[in-house]
Amino acid sequence: MSGLAKLGHLIAAQDWAGAEAVLRREAAREDAPAPIFYDLAKVLEAAGQPGEVADWLTRAIARDPGYAVAWFDLGRVRLATRQPEEARAAFAKALALDPQNADAARQLMRLALRLGHWEEAANAAHRLGAEPEALATRYRAACELGHVEEADHLRNALLHDPANRATAFEALRRVARTDAPTNPSGLGENGAQDG
Repeated sequence: MSGLAKLGHLIAAQDWAGAEAVLRREAAREDAPAPIFYDLAKVLEAAGQPGEVADWLTRAIARDPGYAVAWFDLGRVRLATRQPEEARAAFAKALALDPQNADAARQLMRLALRLGHWEEAANAAHRLGAEPEALATRYRAACELGHVEEADHLRNALLHDPANRATAFEALRRVARTDAPTNPSGLGENGAQDG
């Protein structure tokens, strides 16, 4: 059985050293395709050897700049190594290449929000639809950008669903709006629904 033919069996057996040896041989070939570099990065990560993972992901991207999953994983690595701007850029590229990638949208939304890139956070959140975290992010971005009508609409949408009230209250607290409800459960003192 050739090296690549054995690769699936080695990975299934979690024989990371064997898989690494096969992939390193293949990666040394002049015409090695991007998936070989990517697979080597994933094997090294699985083996607990993170030192070269970013390098191999970068090589995969250099070989195929449209390799969305490599961009996403590079974002994860950059985030783990406390390089948030580089992670944000990698997640943005992954999302641009694969607009349906909800994981890339979620990671980009969270990082852009944390870094104060309000428009980018809102755009990524918009791709996640009516998820409470996405609505809260869009609300916060609208507040930060001074989009009052949109902020009011999003706040009302969050507060309308009792399941979202805790998320809504946290978003309200973060933007320090004076009209934030003081009771996150949405219930009045006598148990009646607040208006």
